[in-house]
Amino acid sequence: MAQTKLSPRKKQAIFRYTQYALLAVIAIIALALADWDTLTKQVFNLDIAAKQFPGIITVALKNTLIYTALGFAVGLSGGLLLALMRISSIAPYRWLATLYVEIFRGIPALLVFFAFGYGIPLAFKIRFVDNLIPVTLSLGVVSAAYISEVLRAGLQAVPKGQYEAARSLGMSHTRAMVSITVPQAFRIVLPPLTNEVILLTKDSSLVYLLGVTVSQYELAKFGREGITAVGAGLTPLVVAGLCYLIITVPLGQLSAYFEKRTQARSRK
Repeated sequence: MAQTKLSPRKKQAIFRYTQYALLAVIAIIALALADWDTLTKQVFNLDIAAKQFPGIITVALKNTLIYTALGFAVGLSGGLLLALMRISSIAPYRWLATLYVEIFRGIPALLVFFAFGYGIPLAFKIRFVDNLIPVTLSLGVVSAAYISEVLRAGLQAVPKGQYEAARSLGMSHTRAMVSITVPQAFRIVLPPLTNEVILLTKDSSLVYLLGVTVSQYELAKFGREGITAVGAGLTPLVVAGLCYLIITVPLGQLSAYFEKRTQARSRK
């Protein structure tokens, strides 16, 4: 009796459903073994969670968005400048940009925060009037190194023929770059740029290193302060984590949308 061979499609379906079944079994076992009494009191305490509002929204979430937006604005501006320097025909520009990128991609963001918060003020005898300045600079300086590489890839992905055509029409180098190359590069790199915003949102949790006041708390600091209350457990941190997801999940979906749109445009 001849054996019936399964098609590759059926094999994939069987493998996929086997994975689903295995994950379901693991989830059931985890739910059965969990100490739900402790979890509801220490991790998912609704009464404690309710006490985090409205402060976690009106202060922490708002500040996280502000820090992220300002850091991204500085990082995008610096990143574009660095990207243009990296592809410049002038060697010293390329060397300086490469050195910057290698340094700030190679050291932890935590050290940059310490540098702007304490090192630079001590070295140059200056005092920032507001913590928002070192926060913005720290986030911007670090993100610029990563954004520059994203933008450089986008600039190099734009067909050179378009730049050359613009030059042949009498455009200057600067005008051709600003009018032709850079706008197209931004459309290409929208998905990875959105991912950089997500990373920057999480990096904003380092703001606490600069000794912020209550009105300057971001989500992570707000959550850490919340767990110091008697009986709070880990619930404040869980609420803070959910607030991060309110920011990052839509950004992730936006990145996926931009990626699909870019792929659809490239197929035309």
